Amino acid sequence: MNSSIRMSPLDAGQVAVGEIAPVLLPSREGNYARRAARLRELAVGHPMADYLDFVAGVVESQELLLKQRPLPSSVLAGLKASLGEEGAPLDCRRHVRHGYWLVLLRGLGETVEHPALEELLVQEDWRLEAYADSLLRGDFHEVHSGEALFVWAALSLYFGQLAAHLPAVGKARGEERQYCPVCASAPVASSVMTGAQAGLRYLQCGLCESRWHMVRLKCSNCEATGGLDYWSLGEVKAAVKAESCGECRSYLKVFYPEHERGLEVVADDLATLGLDAEVEREGFGRSGVSPFLFPG
Repeated sequence: MNSSIRMSPLDAGQVAVGEIAPVLLPSREGNYARRAARLRELAVGHPMADYLDFVAGVVESQELLLKQRPLPSSVLAGLKASLGEEGAPLDCRRHVRHGYWLVLLRGLGETVEHPALEELLVQEDWRLEAYADSLLRGDFHEVHSGEALFVWAALSLYFGQLAAHLPAVGKARGEERQYCPVCASAPVASSVMTGAQAGLRYLQCGLCESRWHMVRLKCSNCEATGGLDYWSLGEVKAAVKAESCGECRSYLKVFYPEHERGLEVVADDLATLGLDAEVEREGFGRSGVSPFLFPG
């Protein structure tokens, strides 16, 4: 799963002033506090209030682990060497995971109470590694959906920290941008940016949370430029829309922060599953991954 955006060492040169940044790496401080607050806000009066509050608790646990058990320096030491390889430097299917991700998974169990997590924590490491391999391959049916949520939460915290510390800059060389150029995972959604990147669309990785540029009016899955439709639940200037493609029959949500300042991609994606249901009733399949909602 290659991308036309290549991650190069920082000493290869920075993005020039006025040039579109191909990749925006995640913040080292993470986005967990803001995400949890947004989930709590969205939960008020929402039909899925209990689930949104539950996920907020998981995100708060991720925030706590980031502060109390950050990525060990021994893991950071090998990051630069990964930039010499072909493809995404943290390719989630090829990357040799450090046991630290299991520390994060077990750490979730210290603050989150759930039967599926309790069942996970009595498993041997080799089985947990097998679950991780299945999820990162996209074989979601091989892991129970309740357990997948926690495994992915730990993996995302692990890969997100690696990505945040990656001493690299993106270099655009073509148009193939369906997958994350940092870890080769699928996007959760895209956003049309405000501020310095106003009007530009960036896809956000559902695993490491890096963002990468992709032009608008092009299918983020097959890159077709015709047959695109935009769906919303009643409003023309909706803050959340689904972009569907008549060529590959896929869809992915697009977020418009200009219409609602408080938008947070992962939180608002989860809170707008009604839009997913409507688009899927029209025969389209989601091309991205939802970090807190796995099939099964």
